[in-house]
Amino acid sequence: MSRAISPYLRPFSLMLKPVGARCNLACRYCYYFDKKELYPAAGNRAQMSDDTLKTAIRQYIEAQPTHEVVFVWHGGEPTLLPLGFYRKAMAWQQQYAQGHLISNCLQTNGTLLTDDWCRFLHDEQWLVGISVDGPELMHNAYRRIRGGGPTFTQVMAGIERLQQFSVQWNAMSVVNFQNAEHPEEFYRFFKQIGCWYLQFTPIVERNSQTLQITPESVTARQWGDFCNRLFDQWWQADDVGRFFVQLFDATLANWVGEVPGVCTLGSQCGHALAMEWNGDVYSCDHFVDAAHRLGNVHEQHLADLIELPRQRAFGQQKETALPRQCRECSWLSLCHGECPKNRLLTDTCGNPGLNYLCEGYRMFFAHTAPYMLQLKAELLNK
Repeated sequence: MSRAISPYLRPFSLMLKPVGARCNLACRYCYYFDKKELYPAAGNRAQMSDDTLKTAIRQYIEAQPTHEVVFVWHGGEPTLLPLGFYRKAMAWQQQYAQGHLISNCLQTNGTLLTDDWCRFLHDEQWLVGISVDGPELMHNAYRRIRGGGPTFTQVMAGIERLQQFSVQWNAMSVVNFQNAEHPEEFYRFFKQIGCWYLQFTPIVERNSQTLQITPESVTARQWGDFCNRLFDQWWQADDVGRFFVQLFDATLANWVGEVPGVCTLGSQCGHALAMEWNGDVYSCDHFVDAAHRLGNVHEQHLADLIELPRQRAFGQQKETALPRQCRECSWLSLCHGECPKNRLLTDTCGNPGLNYLCEGYRMFFAHTAPYMLQLKAELLNK
């Protein structure tokens, strides 16, 4: 039976992890690999049951105040499950749609995509995100199979299949200590393979024992230099409006006072939940730990979990916990302190909570400001 939901609920997203942290690869920088330790009894058998799948789909649709409901399937590697799992998911989505427009996104490493998978993705109009870190040497530096072998050839075969079946896809790249040194080559690669929607995110991870920044992580100056040089390539090639880069779009959105399309540059967070294979719900995909477990969909409705006071506080702390240096920074309206998971430094006033990438973002915002102001003027004059 459907539940009556308050019309005053705020919109939120849900990232579903149908196999938890299980993956066929062993990327050296993976932020999610150790999450399997939360469920040691499951081992390599973690898999979402039909009951959990059905419950999550029903609750997520019921809890959304918006017309469109987007399901994001993530991992680990979600294509470890057979197509039958996702066909059942779509059947339940339609059963509980109640007038909502349902869409699906799949984030995958691309190595397990077959013709059947691509035919399904095309026919059902799924959007696919492919994890690829640039040309072969860059990609293979850290994205390896469990035995240590390279993965670039398999990933490119998956991309070629997606293109053969006319599947909508974009790239999700991790900027790391290696590829951050080669932004021009990085950019040219994605244009050459026909990827016109590019997302990239900096890897900032700490060793769980020593709490030291891992060798694979990008430095702040590397990040700023990478973004600036890639932006210059984008601008000089006259790719504005043709080749879409998420960071540039989100930055422009903040310049014109719109909500950016990436949560890291928003003023608050707490509206993007993650759900593990057993129905456990966490505050965020980057805060899947015991301290940020909100509950389970078999015990509490998603509409209640998103409105928990501690989840609201989690989202508000992105703004309220900013150190003095951030609050007095001229770029605050563009950065908002970036992702809380990266707030690892002490500011110039001795306050904790300064973002590890602060120097890099200041480099980027200063470098791109004249161009963003030009784009802002063009948008406002349309």
